[in-house]
Amino acid sequence: MDYQNTLLYLYNSVPMFQQVGSSAYKEGLENTQALDEHFGHPHRNFHSIHVGGTNGKGSCSHTLAAILQEAGYRVGLYTSPHLVDFRERIRVNGQVIPEEYVVRFVEEERDFFEPLHPSFFELTTAMAFRYFSDQQVDVAVIEVGLGGRLDCTNIIQPDLCIITNISFDHTQFLGDTLEKIAGEKAGIIKSGIPVIIGETTPETKPVFTKKAHETGAPILFAKENQRDDYPGLECELKGLYQTKNTRTLLTAIPQLQKAGYKLSEQAVRSGFAHVCELTGLMGRWQKLQDAPTLICDTGHNVGGITYITEQLERQSYRKLHMVIGMVNDKDIRGVLALLPEDAEYYFTKASVKRALPEQELARLAAEAGLQGDCYPDVPSAVRAAQEKSLPEDFIFVGGSSFIVADLLANRDTLNLH
Repeated sequence: MDYQNTLLYLYNSVPMFQQVGSSAYKEGLENTQALDEHFGHPHRNFHSIHVGGTNGKGSCSHTLAAILQEAGYRVGLYTSPHLVDFRERIRVNGQVIPEEYVVRFVEEERDFFEPLHPSFFELTTAMAFRYFSDQQVDVAVIEVGLGGRLDCTNIIQPDLCIITNISFDHTQFLGDTLEKIAGEKAGIIKSGIPVIIGETTPETKPVFTKKAHETGAPILFAKENQRDDYPGLECELKGLYQTKNTRTLLTAIPQLQKAGYKLSEQAVRSGFAHVCELTGLMGRWQKLQDAPTLICDTGHNVGGITYITEQLERQSYRKLHMVIGMVNDKDIRGVLALLPEDAEYYFTKASVKRALPEQELARLAAEAGLQGDCYPDVPSAVRAAQEKSLPEDFIFVGGSSFIVADLLANRDTLNLH
């Protein structure tokens, strides 16, 4: 099989949450442990840092990897979902896993894993850990896939755990209250391993404190960190929510230094300033066009959209154009209620099975006082917004990671940079 056929095989033979949602979710670690044993426990061959939370874990993971790279470490980075190419999920020093490795892994190991019927994420995690071991990384930054307690990344023994924040997302798996969701996310807290908590609410803080106490894990809350070790720190990631992520990471860095990591001030500053170039991060308040300004962002739940609407309020423009699509298992009404009414909307859908039909989205949006037209795909919606915009207008594209993915996959045809 070549690379494209290998991907088709993976997408069609193991259920992929990104495409189909809940039917791809497998609770429990039995498959993960079987795969891990089969490959000889590769995650034990490198240090790791575990990053969980509802929003911000991707940005934090990439920034941390960038800092470690600038400090001279060979760094693995495992994140999800991917936007344009599957290989974005697995990187070493910013370089994606080679196509040949993916092909060879599947060809050589399918006789073992096919009878297990692993999920896409279980298999991808095993591939990542094996690749990082083969590449002899010094440390890997591992982003939790979903939740924490039962996530298949939760077999690692990291040097540090980070939980960015808790918001409502994936409630069908993690629970319908902030306490329940926090309980699942807190499942990555382990005996004696320091944990950094980025943001808390009155409902979530006691959950984290209790779990840390039970496991004997030192716990630090970023909100309580008043130190300013890096005055005038320049951050490449510009979204409003990045202020909280930065505080979380600046609380984590001294803990990593205590654990023996050599992180100079220069490495920290350079990592923050060049995270996209160093790690390939995309889709975080990413500017793709000037005059009119076009920004995309992967924020897709109430917590993420709250920050995006605050950010939009701070922009200056003649008219706001919103290209929006969502998937069918999110709090759609909750998100729509936050969006500005004084914008022109372009309702569309991403090219995944979970995508909410654009007519259904428009109907729900109308109930929230949002008006606009429907478009069958992201390129046609963006093209319409571009045609209707004057140079002093502002186009926002988002509502789902998959909307951003389709935008980035078509950036050439849309003349975006």
